[in-house]
Amino acid sequence: MIEAKITENPIKKEEEKEQLLLLVSVFFISLCGISYELLFGTISSYLIGDTVLQFSLTIGIFMSAMGLGSYLSKYIETNLLDKFIIIEIWIAIIGGFSAFILFFAFAYTEIYSFFMYFCLIIIGTLIGLEIPIVTRIIQQYGTLKITLARVFSLDYLGALAASILFPLTFLPYLGLMASSFFFGLLNIGVTAANIIYFYNKLTGGKRCIFWTLIAGILLLTGLIFSYKIVSLAESALYQADIVYTKQTKYQRIIVTKWKEEINLFLDGNLQFCSLDEYRYHETLVHPAITMSSSRENILLLGGGDGLALREILKYKDVKTITLVDIDPEMIELCSTHPLIVSLNKNSLKDTKVKYIAQDAWKFINDTDKLFDVIIIDLPDPGNEKLSKLYSNTFYNMLGHHLSRGGIIAVQSTSTFFSTKTFWCIYNTIEKAGFHVKPIHTLVPSFGDWGFVLASNEKPDPGRCRIEVPLKYLNEETMKSIFHFSEDIQWRETMVNTLDNSIVTYYYNEDWSKWNEND
Repeated sequence: MIEAKITENPIKKEEEKEQLLLLVSVFFISLCGISYELLFGTISSYLIGDTVLQFSLTIGIFMSAMGLGSYLSKYIETNLLDKFIIIEIWIAIIGGFSAFILFFAFAYTEIYSFFMYFCLIIIGTLIGLEIPIVTRIIQQYGTLKITLARVFSLDYLGALAASILFPLTFLPYLGLMASSFFFGLLNIGVTAANIIYFYNKLTGGKRCIFWTLIAGILLLTGLIFSYKIVSLAESALYQADIVYTKQTKYQRIIVTKWKEEINLFLDGNLQFCSLDEYRYHETLVHPAITMSSSRENILLLGGGDGLALREILKYKDVKTITLVDIDPEMIELCSTHPLIVSLNKNSLKDTKVKYIAQDAWKFINDTDKLFDVIIIDLPDPGNEKLSKLYSNTFYNMLGHHLSRGGIIAVQSTSTFFSTKTFWCIYNTIEKAGFHVKPIHTLVPSFGDWGFVLASNEKPDPGRCRIEVPLKYLNEETMKSIFHFSEDIQWRETMVNTLDNSIVTYYYNEDWSKWNEND
């Protein structure tokens, strides 16, 4: 009996390896492409605000640019491998340096939007060019049906990987600048792998190697020095010495110092200035505490800087303070950094304070406790994530946890710069069934700032009194905070709900008027 010896076709095996490399390249091209989209949207939201608008524009422009690139790809007919590698090098350079370009454009020019859209269009067009080119290269190894199925499946898997890894890994652990350089290096890695494997099929192999090395060295240098680059850009933005900076899972924290002035910024927004923060925190805390029928159990939502806590702890009859703040790294900073501890009087380490690292919504939804005073010191409702914490649903939930005769105090943005937003918060709380009283005060760093006091019983301003030593409030100013001038009187607004997020729309509309005048 004669046995037939079957030998594997070496040409077929080599073609399978080439096809696999190209498909893996598609995966990383997609991963980097979506990551650049997320990077642009995040940076623009961080620098300009209005998250939904920035991400909507980013996605729309990027996808349109990809469509343009796909259309232009029909004019590329020869040397497909060379063209693919050249395009990938350009994506690596422009995409890798995109965060660098955007930060410095914002800091040193008045045309940030031009740079943002220009980079977005170029990167989108180049990615739109290369995907059809790679598809045509892969098609040499099989039918169009199989090629398209494989290319699109790897493309979508790369997009999924980026959407998961960017918010959970790249952003919190690398930050925006380092992530940008890292994605550029991934593109260069794709380029290098294809040059090595297809070198004999390239017409300009030496030229491709040269530019890949140059781009790789530039991007690696950028990654190594990304922290210093960010510091330079942020120093220009904040015009003060940056003494602390960290990208946490939830936000970017920056502390600056100029002479005796200490400022804390979250995602680029000023949270307090040491020269006048006491005006804000005294007005937020003391009217509510003195008007409440009891103050043994206090709930503080937000306020991880410990400054509102400092004011609450002035009352000896307060027994427990539950502090709910989503970011434990914010608490760690403000309980250990000497500059901030000197301001908050080490309040975060007081034995009366119980810290819970949790989202305010989830805490209110899960707890079964009642509180005599609830103080809400959350960031302004500048995006939809925060809007829910200013909704009628959230205030209804709060009502179930307020003891009889208790008081809720809500920081409610500027009464002058964002008048409509302030009264939207007031109207929403009133619609949730509370008796409400608006108050305001002048905080030089912020302007005229507003708060809303709410209770399940009609609040009596006459009960506000000075019981502890204060720097700003006295009997006269305590009375004046209830009086509003004609230009900031009540406005009719829609009620903010989970469905409409109208407070965010009002907020961005109000502030855009002033930003246009800058």
